[in-house]
Amino acid sequence: MSEREVPRRESPWGRPEGDTRQPKAHRCNDRVEDVVQACFEGNPFKTVPGPFKLFWQCMQSKPGEEPTEPFYYLQLAPPTRDVKLE
Repeated sequence: MSEREVPRRESPWGRPEGDTRQPKAHRCNDRVEDVVQACFEGNPFKTVPGPFKLFWQCMQSKPGEEPTEPFYYLQLAPPTRDVKLE
């Protein structure tokens, strides 16, 4: 999955000195967005099961082994796996 920047708000308490950590988007966020979009596309009992199945597979998978099936409603390229040839 592609690494993308996570929106960040500054806390009124600030950050400790030397804290340079940055939040990272979860690898299954796009699958969740697909499920949420499916909720608003017609009858949810018919539109949600497919995207939810892919989201659940993504959550159960190890990093780098996410499902590569295309998204149902999002206009994004399907995730790809990096194949290491030896």
